Amino acid sequence: MVVTRPSRSSMPRGLLNHPLTLYLIFLVLMLLKLMWLHHNLHAYNITMGLLDKVIAIGSLLLLSFWTWLLPRRGMIVSLAALNLLLTALIYADMVYYRYFQDFLTIPVLLQARQVDALGDSIATLIYTSDLWFFADWLVVIPFAAIVLFSRSYRSKHSSTSVTGYGGYSYNDRKARLRRRLTAGSIALVLGMGLAVGPIYFYSKTWAKGLFDNNWWNVSMYNVTGLLAFHGYDLYNYAKDHIGSGPQAEPADVEQAKAFFAERQGTAPQDALFGKYKDSNVIIVQGEAFMNFMIGQSIGGQEITPHFNELMKESQYYSHFYHQTGQGRTSDADFGANISLHPLPVGSAFVRYADHTYDSLPSILKDNGYSTNVFHAYESGFWNRYTMYQNMKYDKFYSKNDFAQDDPLGWSLSDESFFRQSVEQMSSEVTEPFYSFLITLSSHHPYALPKEKQQLDVGEFQGTMFGDYLQSVHYVDSALGKMVEDLKNRGLWENTIFMFYGDHDNSIKEQSQYEQFLGRSLNELDMAQIMNEVPLLVHLPDGADAGTIDEPSGQLDITPSVLHLLGVSDQSYYHMGNDVYDGSARTVVLRNGAFSDGSVFYIPSDDYIYENGACYDLSTRDKTDINACRPGHDEAAKRLHVSDTVITYDLIQRFREEDSGAATSQ
Repeated sequence: MVVTRPSRSSMPRGLLNHPLTLYLIFLVLMLLKLMWLHHNLHAYNITMGLLDKVIAIGSLLLLSFWTWLLPRRGMIVSLAALNLLLTALIYADMVYYRYFQDFLTIPVLLQARQVDALGDSIATLIYTSDLWFFADWLVVIPFAAIVLFSRSYRSKHSSTSVTGYGGYSYNDRKARLRRRLTAGSIALVLGMGLAVGPIYFYSKTWAKGLFDNNWWNVSMYNVTGLLAFHGYDLYNYAKDHIGSGPQAEPADVEQAKAFFAERQGTAPQDALFGKYKDSNVIIVQGEAFMNFMIGQSIGGQEITPHFNELMKESQYYSHFYHQTGQGRTSDADFGANISLHPLPVGSAFVRYADHTYDSLPSILKDNGYSTNVFHAYESGFWNRYTMYQNMKYDKFYSKNDFAQDDPLGWSLSDESFFRQSVEQMSSEVTEPFYSFLITLSSHHPYALPKEKQQLDVGEFQGTMFGDYLQSVHYVDSALGKMVEDLKNRGLWENTIFMFYGDHDNSIKEQSQYEQFLGRSLNELDMAQIMNEVPLLVHLPDGADAGTIDEPSGQLDITPSVLHLLGVSDQSYYHMGNDVYDGSARTVVLRNGAFSDGSVFYIPSDDYIYENGACYDLSTRDKTDINACRPGHDEAAKRLHVSDTVITYDLIQRFREEDSGAATSQ
């Protein structure tokens, strides 16, 4: 057969259909989208340099090398499908990051109901300019459809007498298969070298310990890039859930044992220990209720007047930190009621709901308390129904247990929620009781109906920041009515009442906080604003009221409640501080930040200690980074111990070992 060279007029069209050209277009498009994502992250101290682009290209090669093994039509359709899937993943990561400042993981995806239920919140995170992210689909989708369904295209490119370039004939099926295998093998080997090589180099130099410690996801992304990050996440999930499951390293188990052995001493004997024995306990977890607006006014109107009034006869913790991670509201619940750090990835409520914990409701139940939790939403959200059974609550009052007489936002207005919850406590619950309540009305995106808006937010009108202030003002009003209701029903005088915020409001713009507070803010100011939530503790006799400036956090709630009730915390596996025992305390945040009252350490996004910032709290200026080194090392140890205990169900293991030792004696 005579082989002819393509004419000049047919060369451009032929090149466009050439597998290599199409493959390169795919790589370029996906690299541009990964660069677009990185540009939109605005992550501090993280760049996308040349090596990072090399890792991205290598990752794309590893994800797509197999398309070379397919016939031309199959390759084109597969590349188009990969484009659609990867575009969807990258964009989902971008939207998720705008809200959570984090990336999607397998545990988060398995908690899809949590993402679905964000509803209007997600809608506010999607920008019109994002349409450009999908512009290539206008060409990719029609082209793939033509390839897949057009008879003329199929007949043109499936002939057994197709002539190739450079004088090579494609009649020989074996020759074509060899070429496809060769091309696929080259893509695979090249991908391994480009992706794994730089990551390995990073992990042995400035990112040493990357795969040994629980790095924050954004920091992992800084080393691996987005696609390799997801690959490693998938590997970790498979490792933890296939076969007999993961086994803890002996050294990690011994470290955990030593940590808790050091904490378990003699029970405190101060005046507050057991002073309120057998008192009822009511704890309210306020949705996105932050600390910066406590005591503040706008337009001459107090934002939280009822909270401010209650402060006069309560303990107010002015530097109380939320310690949440990806699990947000569920993490706050977990930290407050179980006193272990939330996980670096996903929610412990979903991932390890069947593990053993020393929860506050289970401890109080063992001490004769009726234990109940109230939340006017779906019982399966965040896997609460299963988790609350494990935590030994007597009853979970969820959405179906409330009359929907005042719908608002996600479910029921906080005013109605508080009223119905107090009614149920008064009529259905036996004393002493522990009641844990989770609010909803101040949830992102803070769209409060006009008839419930009672605050003039002035210059913030029409902004999400203004909407947030409105919703907080409404929740404060509902809180005031709840306290009055408790007093009228005779429950207030014998109740330890606590109110704390669960996490930040996801509004990150520094300029808005500066405008609201009327002053410029530095990095420390913003770190505290975004991580501090209020804690208010009202004791039955109103004793020990005042402002406490020492740092505290959500993990401290359970040990402190047990102190007031006279229940020793020494035999339980808790990591929080007892705020009443008089000892110095360090509060550790999930991302590795910490405060001990003297310094505040802010980690960098690349997770390199030296790139972080150490602030002297007395001057509020940066100080020598080494001043934070001891606290940083302690924080890292605590997070590692907590993750080890949760992941490998060590509390159950320790209990069995203790029981076995006692039996043998």
